[in-house]
Amino acid sequence: MTEPINFGALPPEYCDEGRSRIVMVPVPYDGTSTWVKGADKGPDAIIHASANMELYDIETDSQVYQHGIFTDEAIAPDLPPAEMVDAVRQRVQEHLANNKFVALAGGEHSVSIGAVQAHAQRYPGMSVLQLDAHSDLRDEYEGSRYNHACVMARVRELCPIVQVGIRSMDACERPAMEAGRVFFAEEIHGGRGWIGEVVARLTEQVYITIDLDVFDPSIMPSTGTPEPGGLLWYDVLALMKTVCRQRTVVGFDVVEMCPVKSHWAPDFLAAKLIYKILSYRFLGDSA
Repeated sequence: MTEPINFGALPPEYCDEGRSRIVMVPVPYDGTSTWVKGADKGPDAIIHASANMELYDIETDSQVYQHGIFTDEAIAPDLPPAEMVDAVRQRVQEHLANNKFVALAGGEHSVSIGAVQAHAQRYPGMSVLQLDAHSDLRDEYEGSRYNHACVMARVRELCPIVQVGIRSMDACERPAMEAGRVFFAEEIHGGRGWIGEVVARLTEQVYITIDLDVFDPSIMPSTGTPEPGGLLWYDVLALMKTVCRQRTVVGFDVVEMCPVKSHWAPDFLAAKLIYKILSYRFLGDSA
């Protein structure tokens, strides 16, 4: 793959760091994946796919790129888990201190821990909305508290969480789940009434973490740990749109992109998802 370009292949006036309201932070980390490796290639694949997006969003009748989207340098991929978390936290803190809206492109799910730490410090009282096939509530896994299987255990130490799309977990995680705050995939399949219930459990300020394996593998096969029975495109967009309308989204990440050579559609789905969330989040804001 050629050298990375900026997200959306934007002209210079729309990807300048000083002018941009939005910062994309690539985190090509794959240090704790436990099955298929390759999530470290995810951010690059997403950014390259984004070069082929139309920048006008039909649904919102908007062009969110006009707010400016700066693509930061990737965070070093070869750090131990705890050091990676700290590096992400520091990088995100720097951008938040400059009043930027930060979106992360992963990388496996452990990259979200540092981003949540930074946002929780800046936005006390925020909650985290997790879209994921897996509950990720182990206290530690394979000797690390910063494994991708422990992400939400670490997040829950900082703020309340709501989990959506869950359909795989270990028995040891069940006691850690909070009643009424977990929306299992099999329970929400085939309807949209659950969306209002999800939003009602969120605080005013919300950070969103999206593990791409929340999607059904029929449309998102490019993840390290795919699970059958996932959500579909318009289900996720309906949730994102409602959250952005009814709450203040302070940041988000899209993680666990594990690209498959010559299979470009999932890369584009991830890129388009990021752009759609930004379009919802900034709708009505003047550029």
